[in-house]
Amino acid sequence: MREQDLHGKKISVLGAERSGVAAAVMLQRHGAVVFVSDAAPADALGESIAVLAGSRVAYEAGGHSERVFDADLIVASPGVPSHAPVMKEARRRGLRVVAEIEAASWLCPAPIIAVTGSNGKTTTVTLLERMLADAGKDHVLAGNIGTAFSAVVDDVTPDTAVVLEVSSFQLDTIEAFRPSIAIVLNITQNHLNRYESSMEKYADAKARIIMNQTENDTVIWNVDDEWSVQKLAAASARQLHVSLRGRVNEGAYVDEGILITRLNGTSIPIISVDEIGIRGDHNVYNAMAAALAARLLGIEPASIRGTLRSFKGVEHRQEYVREVNGITYINNSKATTVEAVAAALKSYTEPIVLMLGGMDKGNDYTTIVDLVKQHVRAIVATGASAETIEKNFSGTVPVRRVDTTGAAVPNRVSMEHAVAVAASLAQPGDIVLLAPACTSFDWFKDYEERGRVFKSIVNAL
Repeated sequence: MREQDLHGKKISVLGAERSGVAAAVMLQRHGAVVFVSDAAPADALGESIAVLAGSRVAYEAGGHSERVFDADLIVASPGVPSHAPVMKEARRRGLRVVAEIEAASWLCPAPIIAVTGSNGKTTTVTLLERMLADAGKDHVLAGNIGTAFSAVVDDVTPDTAVVLEVSSFQLDTIEAFRPSIAIVLNITQNHLNRYESSMEKYADAKARIIMNQTENDTVIWNVDDEWSVQKLAAASARQLHVSLRGRVNEGAYVDEGILITRLNGTSIPIISVDEIGIRGDHNVYNAMAAALAARLLGIEPASIRGTLRSFKGVEHRQEYVREVNGITYINNSKATTVEAVAAALKSYTEPIVLMLGGMDKGNDYTTIVDLVKQHVRAIVATGASAETIEKNFSGTVPVRRVDTTGAAVPNRVSMEHAVAVAASLAQPGDIVLLAPACTSFDWFKDYEERGRVFKSIVNAL
């Protein structure tokens, strides 16, 4: 759809959080007649209501009325599941339903670099954004990382590098969304509660990132990842591979401890893996993917090298907090999958007291039992999944449950209790690692709040 096609179109936007509000304001700015609908009550939407009212966008809260379906098009926020009743009803009536990133892409004059994966998305897009900034390249960073694509697209020029973090939820309802560079970091078990407990359906959602690409586009993907091989090997775009297991014909690999990029038959050493500022094999994959994208965007190897040395990661992703009484505290609140926990455990040689738990998404904890035996001194099982975690690991390492509920401020009080228990189990030289493998919604509104409360408590010790 083109900009001129939006004029006068009646568009309903589902969801009044950041993406939905940004889409509504953007669409109205381009001549659409917009109506926003959210199932949450108005008092739970806070600033969103003020923005909609200030922009004179019509809205409703507390449920979806018949007015939602009086539309030429529905734009869905990523927080609205495809199986939600309002989505099912819209499709039953034959209404076209698209994602917020799809609608924003219609108005984007610049090439898009879109990054997806079960783990590592935020680190990779932030690293690539830093590479662009260090090289002085015009760019924007948006998408699942927090700033909606719709909020920045009107500021984009044809020379802007548009870097987007893209989730499977956003990809579920794309139609023509076409990144010139797609990056698929990995496809591992995650969000199966949104995909009928089917890994196949979840992997298919991830693979939608390449569905509109042509031979003029590029897909960067991890050939060491089983599901990526199944879903991406037949991509029609130019394929660049990343691997830690051996050399690749085109892409990036590690040889004798050196990260090497190989494009058009020419190999260029970038940096010693030991010099990369973020730890762990998973971050080497992230670095390889970002370095390849940066090279495609014209950034010189020396500049890429400098960024990789200086980049120390992102908040809530293996973030050093503080050392207290010889114990190091690490905030990895963004580790909301078992695979992310596995990657974190592999990053350290010190004994770990692992803070694990929250709202479980159908996790298979058996996949990390051996790693827990190898790296973990004790587990602090927290939140709604504490009992499940205890059952899975009680025969492997000592497990202490902290599933406090009903406190006046349960998020803060419960986390204080959990940190105190972790500190009591740790010894000088150990790491207390918050890597929950679960979402935060039992105690907190999101992983960011969980991580910041954890850091606040640790800094007060």
